[in-house]
Amino acid sequence: MKQPYRATNSNKNMEKILCVSFVGLLIIGAQGAAETLSDDIAVLRELESLDVEEGDDVELFDNPSLTSEKGSKVLVNVDGFGAVGDGVSDDTQAFGKAWKLACNTSNSVFLVPKGRRYLVNATRFRGPCSNNFIVQIEGTIVAPDEPKNWDPKNPRIWLDFFNLTGVLFQGGGVIDGSGSKWWAASCKRNKSNPCVGAPTAFTIDSSSAIKVKGLTIQNSQQMHFIVSRSRSVRLSDVQISAPGDSPNTDGIHITASTNVLLENCKIGTGDDCISIVSGSSNIKMKTIYCGPGHGISIGSLGKGNSTDMVTKVDLDTAFLKDTTNGLRIKTWQGGSGYVHSVRYQNVRMENVSYPIIIDQFYCDSPTTCQNQTSALEISKILYRNISGTSKTEIAMKFACSDTVPCKQLILNNIYLEKKDAMVKTHCNSVTGFWYGYVWPLAECLTSSDKDSIIKQTEEVDLAAQSRENLIHTEL
Repeated sequence: MKQPYRATNSNKNMEKILCVSFVGLLIIGAQGAAETLSDDIAVLRELESLDVEEGDDVELFDNPSLTSEKGSKVLVNVDGFGAVGDGVSDDTQAFGKAWKLACNTSNSVFLVPKGRRYLVNATRFRGPCSNNFIVQIEGTIVAPDEPKNWDPKNPRIWLDFFNLTGVLFQGGGVIDGSGSKWWAASCKRNKSNPCVGAPTAFTIDSSSAIKVKGLTIQNSQQMHFIVSRSRSVRLSDVQISAPGDSPNTDGIHITASTNVLLENCKIGTGDDCISIVSGSSNIKMKTIYCGPGHGISIGSLGKGNSTDMVTKVDLDTAFLKDTTNGLRIKTWQGGSGYVHSVRYQNVRMENVSYPIIIDQFYCDSPTTCQNQTSALEISKILYRNISGTSKTEIAMKFACSDTVPCKQLILNNIYLEKKDAMVKTHCNSVTGFWYGYVWPLAECLTSSDKDSIIKQTEEVDLAAQSRENLIHTEL
């Protein structure tokens, strides 16, 4: 006959140990949850208070025609140095001579007059220049259209401005890269062609306290506008355009630069509207219109096992239409470094293939990229008030490294839809949380019940909110 269970002293001691252990685990679990909650709130507050400097101020000078008055600007007109402006004659030397005089004259204006087309070859316009220097572009500057005749000493630049401080570029003029033959020769158009670099239309390099206002840059041979190794650069009311199938024609490319502001810019190209790459920080974008193109991108980063870093990027108010990506972070396998402290908010999408995407397996290569374990760390990314339509069913894609997962992603008030199908979120190796209204669901992230701690506005269906508060003009 089986004996009934009797609690011995050893049994009782074991039960006490197990009970205490279980209670201890509950306490540790609660403490861990509280710590995680506290960490999440700290990250959210950090991103909400993200402070991106807008660069040094530079005095605007809006009317160079008033140069006849005493004490006003000294006007240096390229026509006075032999520029013809018929779009056929080579005006490169005239531009160089005018630049030299204007650059070395205080309170001067380098003027490209309205109503003419000036053919200019690859040129480096060097500083430093005298105080209060203004470049006033009212006419059209056009590049030679034949790649085989391009200056072999300057294969990657067209108009390059180097080592300037406190210079204002402005006017209603046009900078035209005449890029059609360059695009036809690209290996992306014809895979039998070699992959070679092409010139950038307009470059600001190794400079500070620069303003660019009102210019139009179009049909660049490759990238349109580069800000390189510079600080305190402000671009406003700039328009950039090229056909949607023009290869590698990024709109604005920022590299190794800090304190850069892009405001009220309208960009449509065959590549990224804006691309931000290694060594860049304190980048602020406000009221950006993008399309066609590949979206607004951080990256690519980590190519060739490089170490790359991007931090403190803020996009506030943007409209993207008919782009292949929306808000994208792209990195190659094998790299190292980080992308962190990025805030995207108040963005409207229309017919965008991948509205929100992190791709740590980026591979823009004619050959298959090998799997590698190292990767950049992507963390502290906030997406807030993002709405619109997706061209594909994958409205949000977080394709992150298995060995270096994306972490501390925050979603708040997201509404993305596809007109004829349900949308979804793709996740791989990502952690973070969401709160407010989020569609499609991001089940890979934690649903956060922080209403008692985080002061939120009421949940809003962004389908309605976007119609009321995010109305943008057509591109």
